[in-house]
Amino acid sequence: MGMGFKNENKMMSEINVTPLVDVMLVLLIIFMITTPLMLNDIKLKLPRTKRVSSVNLNNKQVILSITRNGEFFLGKVRINRRDLVLQTNQLLEKLKTKMVFIRADYGLKYGVIAQAMSDLKSTGISNISLITEIEGKK
Repeated sequence: MGMGFKNENKMMSEINVTPLVDVMLVLLIIFMITTPLMLNDIKLKLPRTKRVSSVNLNNKQVILSITRNGEFFLGKVRINRRDLVLQTNQLLEKLKTKMVFIRADYGLKYGVIAQAMSDLKSTGISNISLITEIEGKK
C-alpha cells in the first residue's frame, strides 16, 4: 500500500474508499440478518405442515397475524377487528401488492380465521395465503 508523493510539500487529495466500503458491507449484512427477525415479534404457535412452497416474509408484504386471544396485527401494528378490511386495503394500496399473508396461532378457533378470510374476500382481496411452519423444523 505504498503511496507515492511527488513532492513532500503537497497534500494528497485522493479519498481512500476502502474503509467506507467495508463499513457499508458490514451494515448490509447486519440488516440482512435482522430484517426477517423483526417480523417475528408477535409470538404465535403456527400449525405444522409438509413443505409446499417457501415464503420469505418481509416488510414489503401485507402480513395479518392473529393471536390465540383473537388479537389482530397488520405487520407489527395492532388493529381493531372491525377495521380489518379498511386498514388491509389501505396497506395493500400503500405497498402496491395484492397478496395478503395470514399467520394465525395454532390454538385459535377455525371460525375466527374463516371469518377474517371471508371479510377480506368480500372486498375483492382474493390472493390470501396461510403461513405455517414446516414439520420437523423447530
